[in-house]
Amino acid sequence: MMYLETPPKLIPTEVFSAMPAEFRRPVRTEWADANRPGAITDCFIEGPSFDADGNLYIVDIPFGRIFKITPDRKWSLVVEYDGWPNGLKIARDGRILVADYRNGIMELDARAGRMQNVLRSRNSESFRGCNDLHIASNGDIYFTDQGQTGLHDPTGRVYRLKTDGRLDCLLDTGISPNGLVLDPHEAVLFVAMTRDNAVWRMPFMKDGSVSKVGRFCSTFGPSGPDGMTMDKAGRLFVAHASLGHVFVFAPNGELIARIKSCAGQSCTNVAIGGKDLDRLYITESVTGTVLVADISGLDG
Repeated sequence: MMYLETPPKLIPTEVFSAMPAEFRRPVRTEWADANRPGAITDCFIEGPSFDADGNLYIVDIPFGRIFKITPDRKWSLVVEYDGWPNGLKIARDGRILVADYRNGIMELDARAGRMQNVLRSRNSESFRGCNDLHIASNGDIYFTDQGQTGLHDPTGRVYRLKTDGRLDCLLDTGISPNGLVLDPHEAVLFVAMTRDNAVWRMPFMKDGSVSKVGRFCSTFGPSGPDGMTMDKAGRLFVAHASLGHVFVFAPNGELIARIKSCAGQSCTNVAIGGKDLDRLYITESVTGTVLVADISGLDG
């Protein structure tokens, strides 16, 4: 992580809300055995996204649950189903889409408390394990198929599901592709490659394919970049799953701020919210806590 002249600004966090005790389940799960060996995991929250009414939706991966947190910080269980929901995004039209590690891309009917399949496979082949998604302004869905890929197996995939149903594989050499976000002009896709400890920059060509993919920024640590978002100024917010920070990168890749967790070290995903879009909400997965930071100072 590099800066040129000015050291990165330190921005503190505070607890917005933590999962209530009645929803925690301190039991062994298949997901935790594979992803957090030896650790009893009573929840593992991810995928924060706001609806039009200011409600924050989050997923709980090992127990197949999706929660809604109201602006006054009250939790309610929206659905519990047979799956591992990992990423969640709410489209402009109100659709709630989920990247599910077991089931592919799904849609949540919040009123009915029901999940339905959108895309389960590609050419009859199951996905490796879908991780996160991003919805373009035209409704196209970009998503990562991470599975258990890494430096030992650089075969993670990044897909685009067009509104007409066409599925494009944009990249199939990913080193654990995770969070992803388009730039404000939707001309470049940024993808967190967790086990590469880097964010890759994927510029689009005229035909919609990608070329000249490169590393936009690099980090360090036992894990790596996880969920991401970008503001209208093109600043990239990168949650790091083992360093207890969200790192903020300028459009040129310079590290300009670090947002420090006041809870645990596993910052997994982020969402911009607040009346003036000047608050960053962060899932700290191990403690089951949603943090919030004031990011208005980035403009001053």
